[in-house]
Amino acid sequence: MSFKASAEEFLAQDRIAIAGVSATKPDATANYIYNKLRETGHSVIAVNPNATDIDGDPCYPNMQAIPDGVDGAVIVTRPELTEQIAHDCVEAGIPRVWMHNNTFMPSSVSETGAQYCRDNNITVIEGGCPMMFLDFGHKCMRLVLGVMNRLPA
Repeated sequence: MSFKASAEEFLAQDRIAIAGVSATKPDATANYIYNKLRETGHSVIAVNPNATDIDGDPCYPNMQAIPDGVDGAVIVTRPELTEQIAHDCVEAGIPRVWMHNNTFMPSSVSETGAQYCRDNNITVIEGGCPMMFLDFGHKCMRLVLGVMNRLPA
């Protein structure tokens, strides 16, 4: 499946967890994705073991703690944390994972975590950003990165 098709299928889901949101850094990338998905009508769930709420919404310490589960998880953390979160997603029965990659900054992608997800029948998007499908500026960035052949396969 192409990156675009995978992303559209992921974003067609209702309940999406965002790992890496911050209670102390409201301008963090994960918070930006969290807020944009909420604006587009998704039911978003914050995940961070160091926070109890994000913008007044409950924040859960891990994927397994989310009541009623989720349809997908976006991971916006350092790769060494991403690997553990991938294991949490398997334990929580989450069918889709998107490992965020900011084009100009370090990636959240963990090759080991992605392989663990695939080995456990989880669909994984390794890189890119959901914002590339949600706002105009990021859509333009997706177009440019596509021409440069820098989008996930």
